[in-house]
Amino acid sequence: MAEVILYGIIIILLILVIVLLMLYLSARNNPYYVVYDEETKNALKRRVLSLKDELEGELEEFDVEDWEKALEESIDEEVKNL
Repeated sequence: MAEVILYGIIIILLILVIVLLMLYLSARNNPYYVVYDEETKNALKRRVLSLKDELEGELEEFDVEDWEKALEESIDEEVKNL
C-alpha cells in the first residue's frame, strides 16, 4: 500500500515539474514587455501628452457645485422611484 502512495506522489510531482517547465518556456518565449521603435514611441508620447492636456482642460472646466446638484437630483429621483 505504501508503494502505491509513493508511486502516486512521484507521478504527481513529475506532472507538476512538466507543467512548470511548460509555463517557464512559455514565459521565456513570450515576454510581457513590448519593444517599440523610436517613431512609435514618439507617437505614443505625443498621444499621452495630448490626452493629459485634454484631461487637465476638462478638470479646469469641471464645476463641483453643478456635479453635486446633479448627483443630489439623481439620488432624489432614485429615492422617489423606490
